[in-house]
Amino acid sequence: MWVFPASQTTAKLPTTVTAHFNYYPPRNSPEPPTSSTTLKPASTKHTTDNNRLIRSLCRKGNLRQALKLLAHEPNPAQHTYELLILSCIRHESLSYGLQVHRHLLDDGLDQDPFLATKLINMYSELDSVDDARQVFDKTRERTIYVWNAIFRALALAGNGVDVFDLYRQMNWSGIESDRFTYTYILKACVASESSVSLLRKGKEIHAHILRHGFESCVHIMTTLVDMYARFGCVRNASCVFDEMPMKNVVSWSAMITCYAKNERPFEALELFQEMILDNQDSLPNSVTMISVMQSCAALVALEQGKLIHGYILRRGLDSILPVMSTLVTMYARCGKLEIGQRVFDQMDKRDVVSWNSLISSYGIHGYGKKAIQIFKDMISHGVSPSHITFISALGACSHAGLVEEGKMLFDSMRREHGMYPRMEHYACLVDLLGRANQLDEAAKVVEDMRIEPGPKVWGALLGACRIHCNVGLAERACKRLFKLEPGNAGNYVLLADIYAEAKMWDEVKRVKQLLEAKKLQKVPGCSWIEVRKKVYSFMSVDEFNPQSEQAHALLVKLSMEMKDRGYMPQTSIVLYDLEEKEKERVLLGHSEKLAVAFGLINTNNGETIRISKNLRLCEDCHSVTKFISKFANREIVVRDVNRFHHFWDGVCSCGDYW
Repeated sequence: MWVFPASQTTAKLPTTVTAHFNYYPPRNSPEPPTSSTTLKPASTKHTTDNNRLIRSLCRKGNLRQALKLLAHEPNPAQHTYELLILSCIRHESLSYGLQVHRHLLDDGLDQDPFLATKLINMYSELDSVDDARQVFDKTRERTIYVWNAIFRALALAGNGVDVFDLYRQMNWSGIESDRFTYTYILKACVASESSVSLLRKGKEIHAHILRHGFESCVHIMTTLVDMYARFGCVRNASCVFDEMPMKNVVSWSAMITCYAKNERPFEALELFQEMILDNQDSLPNSVTMISVMQSCAALVALEQGKLIHGYILRRGLDSILPVMSTLVTMYARCGKLEIGQRVFDQMDKRDVVSWNSLISSYGIHGYGKKAIQIFKDMISHGVSPSHITFISALGACSHAGLVEEGKMLFDSMRREHGMYPRMEHYACLVDLLGRANQLDEAAKVVEDMRIEPGPKVWGALLGACRIHCNVGLAERACKRLFKLEPGNAGNYVLLADIYAEAKMWDEVKRVKQLLEAKKLQKVPGCSWIEVRKKVYSFMSVDEFNPQSEQAHALLVKLSMEMKDRGYMPQTSIVLYDLEEKEKERVLLGHSEKLAVAFGLINTNNGETIRISKNLRLCEDCHSVTKFISKFANREIVVRDVNRFHHFWDGVCSCGDYW
């Protein structure tokens, strides 16, 4: 059980949500030194009245009048131009920025490195990275501040490869990196829009950082943690974090987020508990709480989630929209949809993310029509849907089998909202049609796509083939998937499942040999259950849980009783050449069955059992859980990778459609 120290609840509250783990130093820090080598005299003694008036107008926000006066000022000072450039950023006006730049060129100040730095930052903020690059290319005297400015601009624009080309040039020129340089270069690794992975470059920068003694800089090391996290290198990120001599809230948040985003929610909650108990100076902020709530949702840890909700209220973080939107999602994914709805209803303000959270929540519980109604309510409230909105709504249609509604929704994207469908939307449409056994139409959607089908689209088609045992279409999808995702063992396993369902055992053997030859391993099934505010994890044939023997014994007993009442173990899903009894034993070792048995042993009669699983619920586990819910007179809530299953009195809320 977590205890939150009372002293931590009265801390000063953050007023905005900032993605601290994507750290960028403030725009005005460090301030590059002013330069006087190419400037006209600009001291207070020689500054004209026009200079003072222009600066005053900039501070008051009257940029247009300031630009009119600039045309009549023969001797603009460096500080005057600095304020003009900052005013262009505040006004978000590229046209004004170009005017200031032209004046600066006419006055012969284009080679001042201080102003060049300011111009690069301005063009970056105004989303004109090409102009920023032109300023850099024409600047002959490049200080470290000029280099840092272009690194930052290119990283923000997603041009990571260009950043490394320039970084190499900077090293050749003899300019030494500072702490901001490393921060921007690391950010460029993960911000790149190129298909080329820059992880290797990131590791090289890590070595540079250690060689030059920057390992004590908390900002650099935090960005390094984030870089490894984005590439899924959790162990590397953890090593960097553990070796940091100093940590702040940004560092803790970065590592917690690393665990949460890389399917390690258990570790995320453990680290958060350590942060709370052992670090009085590192108070969790809104970013921390979002990642923690996502981890509670992943584990269906309702009691932990309630504690987190209380902490959010005590800290006053309930005024921050992203926090409340995540809270809605957390309750829904812990099986308490009604509480999520209540949180949403009590929100003073709602943005598109808040509405998306609610639409998605109803969708994963199988309430497709309700999700569509919420989508319509959002439109009527004047909130424009985002691409995520359509993914959530289409997913809701898919889980509920609302084919016609989903097709109309997909068509409305371009017709009514001016949005072109992305890869994810096509994947949702293919999944919608495929689940409904309209595989020919799903295949036609793939053929007629205006963009090249990616792994998500082909994966959706393969998943539908798995449900309906369509061997020919599955082989076609896998032919593409094996090229697009050569290291994804799940595609091979799905194909083997389809062959097994079709009794094509030679093909099953061939696929298994391919897996072995490529040294690929199936993702092991893992399930989590929360009992008395503590989360327990189970894997198939778990040897480490002290109550696993009791759980197995209970499952064997229940299995015998269920067989007397018509239960038939679905041994066809076991892809091993074993005797039937041995296959039944393998089925009883599935992680979700172990978690259900553990819940029956360790919870009170009438108490709801809540379980989360990292994979799709298999047909046998689905059947067994229906039986157990009736025999034990228990509500059992299972969330698999796709949706929620509410089992009660021998019936599942999904209607056996998942």
